[in-house]
Amino acid sequence: MTGSQTCDLVVIGSGAAGLSAAVTAAHKGLKVIVLEKAPVLGGTTAWSGGWMWVPRNPLAIQAGIVEDFDAPRRYLANVLGNNFDADKVDAFLRAAPEMVSFFEDATALQFESGTHIPDTYSDLPGAGQGGRSVIAAPFDGRSLGRDIDRLRKPLAETTFMGMTIQAGADLKAFMTMTRSLSAFVHVTRRFGRHLSDLAWYRRGMQLRNGNALIARLMKSALDLGVDLRTSVTVAKLEADAGRVCRVGVATAGEPTWIPARCGVVLATGGVPHDVARLAPLSFRNTPPRSLATPFSTGQGAALAEALGAGFDRSLASASAYCPVSEVPMPDGTTALFPHIIERGKPGIIGVLRNGQRFCNEGNGYHDYVTALLAATPEGATPESWLICTKAFQRRYGLGISRPSPLPVGPYLRSGYIKYGRTVEELACACGIDPDGLEQTLEAYNSHASQGKDPAFGRGETAYNRLQGDALQRPNPCLAPIETGPFYAVRVIPGSFGTFAGLKTNGNAQVLRKDGSVIEGLYAAGTDMASVMGGHYPAGGINLGPAMTFGFIAGKHAAERP
Repeated sequence: MTGSQTCDLVVIGSGAAGLSAAVTAAHKGLKVIVLEKAPVLGGTTAWSGGWMWVPRNPLAIQAGIVEDFDAPRRYLANVLGNNFDADKVDAFLRAAPEMVSFFEDATALQFESGTHIPDTYSDLPGAGQGGRSVIAAPFDGRSLGRDIDRLRKPLAETTFMGMTIQAGADLKAFMTMTRSLSAFVHVTRRFGRHLSDLAWYRRGMQLRNGNALIARLMKSALDLGVDLRTSVTVAKLEADAGRVCRVGVATAGEPTWIPARCGVVLATGGVPHDVARLAPLSFRNTPPRSLATPFSTGQGAALAEALGAGFDRSLASASAYCPVSEVPMPDGTTALFPHIIERGKPGIIGVLRNGQRFCNEGNGYHDYVTALLAATPEGATPESWLICTKAFQRRYGLGISRPSPLPVGPYLRSGYIKYGRTVEELACACGIDPDGLEQTLEAYNSHASQGKDPAFGRGETAYNRLQGDALQRPNPCLAPIETGPFYAVRVIPGSFGTFAGLKTNGNAQVLRKDGSVIEGLYAAGTDMASVMGGHYPAGGINLGPAMTFGFIAGKHAAERP
C-alpha cells in the first residue's frame, strides 16, 4: 500500500454490514477498499445462523404476505418502549425492503423467505406471524474459485464435520433422518457431497446460513471490483475541515495513509471482547461469554471516539444474549455452544441451583438469559441447568451432543453432560438441590401431561409452538420428564455480540456526543448502537439491520457531493 493510491470509500470490517456497504457503494460507481483485521473475511456473520429480520420484504409480498408500514413499527414500539428511536427505526423499516430488492436484482446475493417464522413476541400488537425473515440462498463455494480460501470457515461447534445445516426443512431432515425415508435420503445426499468436498477442497462447499451470506457478498464485491484486503490493522482516522477523509494503516513505522474521498464505514464487529468497556455495562461487571470472533475488540469504537464520537450506553441491554454451554475439547481447550434449538422442544426444562424453573424455556434466547440474570441471587454465579431424559437427548439432542444415531458417550465421559439414574442422583451430579428439583419436576409433570404450563405459559404463543415438535399433542412444547436415566447440561450467559455502540442517525452517520454529525464517518452492524435499543424482538435483528444500515451507508456516501 502506498500513499498515492486512490479510493472513494474505505470500509473497515468484512462482515454483513461492511460488505453490504461496500457492494452498494461500488454498484453506484465508487472505488471501494475493504480492510479486514483478520486473515480471513466474514467476521462473526460467517459463523452465524444467517437469518435477517426484514419486514415488508419483496419475498414476503410474492408469498402473499402484505403489510403496511405501521405494523412492524407498532410492534417495535411495543417491544422497545423507552428505547424506541423513531429516526433510526423509520430509516430501517423504509430501507430494509429496498435493500433486499437491490441485492436480489443487482448482485449475486439471492434470498429465501421465512414465510412461517413469527416474531418472538408473537402475541403483541403489530407482531408478524411470518414473512419478516429472509436468509441467503445456499451457495456453491466453488463459484468463488481461489477466493474461497479467504472466506472464514463456519464455527466448528455448530456444524457437522464442517457442514452447515440450515434452520427449517434442512435441519428437520437431519433431526428426523432415523424416522423418515425422505429425510434419510436428503441427509445421505448432503453428507455424501460434503465428504467429496472435504476430499477435494479440504472444506465444505455446500454453503448455508451466515457462511452463504458472506460468500454471496464476497462474490458480489469481487464482481464489482471491490478491493478486499485482509490482515490489515487500522491505526487512525484523519479529518480535513471536519470531514473524515484518510485512513491510517499500521505499519512497522509511520502509518500508511489511504485517501477516502467519500468517507469511511466502520463495521468492525462491536465491542464483545473489549472487556474494560463492556464490564461496567454488564451484570455485576461480568461480560457474557461471547460467540463473536476474537477480532471483535472495539476497534471501530476507539477510532471514532478519537474523533469525538459518542458511545451509546443507554440501551436496555449492552449485549445480544444467548445461553451457552462450555464444551471441553479433546485438546484441553473449552469451546462455547449456543443453545438455540432444544430449549423449545417438549420434555426439557431449565432450573437454577435451587432446582426451580425461572422462565419459559421456549422463549427467545435473549429472554432466557435476561430471566436467568434476574433470578440469580445476590453473590451467586448466574448459571442454570437444562434437564431432560436420555430419550429426549436421543430424539432432539442436548447442546453440542447430537441426536440419534450419533453417539452421546463422548459427552458423558467428558463431563459435558451430567448423568443420573434417578432425579436425586442427577441433582447431586450437578450440585442442584435434590428436593427442589424433585418438587419442580413433580409440579411440571402433573401439568405437562395435559399440555399446560401454568407457571410460565410455555406453548401459548406462535413463536413457542414453532420451536416445539408438531407431533407432540396437545402442546408441541410440553412433555413430562419422568422415565430415567436423566441428563443435564450447565448453561451460562453468552452473547452473539453487542447492542451498545456508536451513536448514529438514520443515515448511519456517526454522531458526536452533542448529537452533531461527523461528516464522512459511518457505522453499521454492531459498531453502531442497535436500532433495537437493547431488545430482541425477533430472530435476525442483528443481521437484518446490519445489512440495511450497511446499504444505507454505502448509498449515502455515494450520493453525497
